Amino acid sequence: MLKAWHLPVAPFVTVREQKMTVTLWLAGDALPQRVMLRTEIDNEETPLKMTRLSREPQPGVTAWRVTLDASGGQARRRYSFKLLWADRQRWFTPQGFSDFPPPRLEQFAVDLPDSGPDWVADQVFYQIFPDRFARSKDRTPEQDSVYWHHAAGREIVRREWYEPLTPEAGGSTFYGGDLDGISEKLPYLKRLGVTALYLNPVFVAPSVHKYDTQDYRHVDPQFGSDAALLRLRHTTREQGMRLVLDGVFNHSGDTHAWFDRHTADSAGACHNPASPQRSWYSFSPDGLALDWLGYASLPKLDYSARGVVDEIYRAENSIVRHWLREPWGMDGWRLDVVHMLGEGGGAANNLLHVAGIRQAAKETRPDAYVFGEHFGDARQWLQADAEDAAMNYRGFTFPLWAFLANTDISYDPQQIDAQTCIAWMEQYRAALSHQQQLRMFNQLDSHDTPRFKSLLGHDVARLPLGVAWLFCWPGVPCIYYGDEVGVDGDMDPMCRKPFPWDKTQQDTALLALYQRLAKLRKQSQALRRGGCHIVHATGDVVVFARILGRERVLVAINRGAQAQVVIRSPLLVGGRWQQVEGEGHFTDETMQLAPVSFAIWRSK
Repeated sequence: MLKAWHLPVAPFVTVREQKMTVTLWLAGDALPQRVMLRTEIDNEETPLKMTRLSREPQPGVTAWRVTLDASGGQARRRYSFKLLWADRQRWFTPQGFSDFPPPRLEQFAVDLPDSGPDWVADQVFYQIFPDRFARSKDRTPEQDSVYWHHAAGREIVRREWYEPLTPEAGGSTFYGGDLDGISEKLPYLKRLGVTALYLNPVFVAPSVHKYDTQDYRHVDPQFGSDAALLRLRHTTREQGMRLVLDGVFNHSGDTHAWFDRHTADSAGACHNPASPQRSWYSFSPDGLALDWLGYASLPKLDYSARGVVDEIYRAENSIVRHWLREPWGMDGWRLDVVHMLGEGGGAANNLLHVAGIRQAAKETRPDAYVFGEHFGDARQWLQADAEDAAMNYRGFTFPLWAFLANTDISYDPQQIDAQTCIAWMEQYRAALSHQQQLRMFNQLDSHDTPRFKSLLGHDVARLPLGVAWLFCWPGVPCIYYGDEVGVDGDMDPMCRKPFPWDKTQQDTALLALYQRLAKLRKQSQALRRGGCHIVHATGDVVVFARILGRERVLVAINRGAQAQVVIRSPLLVGGRWQQVEGEGHFTDETMQLAPVSFAIWRSK
């Protein structure tokens, strides 16, 4: 049986003096007579002959190598391997062997040079829903004023921090979290191992979630206004933390001055056909504004209007550029429902405008991190480099949910085995360059989903397995606030409970696990930047390795009964394995795993 091994990292891919050397390992009884590297020169398929090395890297393993010029051409280097015998051929790609040439976008890919923000791969992100994380000590009475919430048809509700959250008035219920509260809790986040923050919207808006923007140029007074964001930017820099904002550019709120639904005689677009912003929104023949998914309070912006394009991203003083510049100096944007943004009340020319947002961000701050929210397949945007990365629901969160919690985002049953789970994850990864994979935004849950703990239900013992997977899988891990201390909750608004600062209400063992895994990731180049090698995926057990140069990290996930797994891979031979986390034993190719457990070993 023929076997092949290749990862798009050292020692299989090395770069020296603008020369890229690619190596393939093969083992089996019927080795090919020739091996060709299928690469590209200016998008043209180009075969390069690989040379079989005289020295075996491991007993019974042959190595084939070729060096190509990397000094010019497109930065994304796509390649696969064509194996030739006298009467047949086979191809080897990230998804294994094939009897026919692979699609162009499902081959190995490395970005050389890499134009993306290099710093992202080294981070541990923390997502904060500002109203529910921390209330500052010096919060003013004005920040707690009560007002009429038009979209809900009621006054907002003010609650004390430890009052229970209920589904009633979800978008109108405030607990008083603010940006100074976040600043005060940065030492806690530092101890957790967090190095970067992603904040849900902070700009002026009437709802608690702030996705109904009233003013993109100012921070909401409830959160402390502009001065509080400046203080947070200052304190995060003191702590060496990055800070990313949420950009809601698909729609505004209906209270925004551009639209102004609730002032009949205003210059806003809603009631005034002569408004300068009338063309910034789309209207039906009977004069009704087209909104986002039936929410009248969220009228969609129309990017066929030059004014919208200039205001959001193109002009020198655009919103995208404004917050990336000093004194704000934000590190990037998360783009809300960005796949739906476009012209004419829909998503026409979407890719053009998403790419324009990223380009404006890069012109203003070259290392800005621009990533999109996509519950569906994000690869169209990533392959076109319209985004640096995406929230990795499709390639990480959903397959992990199906394997560990037996459910999908709709609460429909989805029971899959390890082989199916890994096939799902690997199929998604195969379409992305190695560097893009490292920047994908991985989460167990978010403000838009049930908490992972609640999804697990009676299988809550599997929670640590998901946490280990989050910190060890390719991509940047993001902790949704409170997950680390065991906060639960079903769909919005119940997934947005106030953070339990009373330590008696915290799962301290879970918190300690998060801290240890964040520390392990910080210590390991392989976990942050290595390739991913699937070692075993059968039944209830997944085993994978992260590899970079001589460093290897071996991760085992067992959702079922006690298991024994035989591990045979030339990529794992040699070195001294040290168990660094979890339950299990690994000696002489045999792995013993405890029931419902994970284990991590490391070798350098």
